[in-house]
Amino acid sequence: MRRQIIVILLSLFCFALPSAWGADRGALFKVSANGHTMYLFGTMHVGVPGFYPLEPRIEQAVAGASTLALEIDTGHDPAATAQAVGRHGMNAPGVSLYDQMAPELKERLVKVLGRAGIDAGAVAGVRPWLVVMMLALSEYGAQGYRPDLAVDQHLAQLARAKGVPVMELESVDAQLSLFSSMPLERQLRFLEEVVEMIEQGRQAAEVRQVIEAWSGADQAGLEAIAQRIEEDQTVSGRFLQKVLLEERNRKMADKLAQLLAQKNNSVAAVGVLHLVGKTSVPALLRARGMAVERVY
Repeated sequence: MRRQIIVILLSLFCFALPSAWGADRGALFKVSANGHTMYLFGTMHVGVPGFYPLEPRIEQAVAGASTLALEIDTGHDPAATAQAVGRHGMNAPGVSLYDQMAPELKERLVKVLGRAGIDAGAVAGVRPWLVVMMLALSEYGAQGYRPDLAVDQHLAQLARAKGVPVMELESVDAQLSLFSSMPLERQLRFLEEVVEMIEQGRQAAEVRQVIEAWSGADQAGLEAIAQRIEEDQTVSGRFLQKVLLEERNRKMADKLAQLLAQKNNSVAAVGVLHLVGKTSVPALLRARGMAVERVY
């Protein structure tokens, strides 16, 4: 169970789809200040073999970079990841997920878990937010998208093969603490909203929308997704926008500004949703007076 959860954590926030060989995908920005330049690339945290190689500009930029900055380096410390999962994602001994929810939601959840191929009994000790992630992973996995083929991991492997240092902008513990800090009542509402989306087929439709926009480097499509998230007033929508995006974007922008001041020819690769919208990382860097060019 613990190993399954660790895999789930590698698949937060983004999606993936096979694309044309070497085509533009996601979003790429060039940021400049004080004579230094950084490429900022929007990634997927899952992938398929057809993704690779990525288009030449990003592959070459990483191969010749002074530093590659990732949200987290998933292969760096598996033990720390396992500890963070236990600390933030598991209930106290004797506390059951199902005892915390209304019988009607329990019945619906068990059905959704069954359709996803997840043993309902095996998740009894898991906190509600982590069940949401498990359901999300099953949705992508059913379509063939794998966390071991994530774009972030591909870039990390490329960097290491070329002797390029890899740094983390966040930690797994910090990421998971954002979820576990949510009150139980809101976690349960978050879970209920996702169950409803799955029941109605809306989650699959939204996955396809993000997939299509990322795979074609569709600027208008990605911005439309950002606008939809900004206008979403559900518990899950507000959490995504205010905590997972806006709060983290500010911290990422701070660290990227520091990196740009210290290093030339660096590359930063983060989930593509951090690079679109009114409060995106590029917007925050531009507000600091940096030159930000959207390459695609």
